[in-house]
Amino acid sequence: MTREQFIQLVSDEQEALRGFLLALCCGNKDEADDIAQDALLKAYLASTGYQHKGRFRSWLFKIAHNTFLNHKASKKYYSDIEEARLVIGDSKTDAKFAHQDLYLALSTLPPKERSAIVLFYLDEHSIKEISQITDTSEDAVKKQLSRGRDKLKSRLKL
Repeated sequence: MTREQFIQLVSDEQEALRGFLLALCCGNKDEADDIAQDALLKAYLASTGYQHKGRFRSWLFKIAHNTFLNHKASKKYYSDIEEARLVIGDSKTDAKFAHQDLYLALSTLPPKERSAIVLFYLDEHSIKEISQITDTSEDAVKKQLSRGRDKLKSRLKL
């Protein structure tokens, strides 16, 4: 893949990637931008190995997802929304986002469950695509979605 081809493909997916990472980072724009930069650099360095067998978006999201997981490996997730609200506060979340409680609830989920929920409900990927992006089985994705939904219902008191 040439540099120009890479730039064009990334340009086509840039908004979707930013939305995906912003949701994974629970509205923390700076964190999402940092992860996006790391992911795009990794993707560019690996672009010669891109086989054009699948969708570029899935390949790029897989790199972004792995970058997110690596970034979150040493970070704590919160047990409930009130703890997240106390620790995160309004300064780290994107105050313009209308769904602050959802972001706070998402921040209480382990990263893999959060990824499954964001990819399925916010980015509308199929279970098969999520399985490819996250490098897990379809059954594991279904379990992550189920656990994540249950935790979100409880934490959002739905």
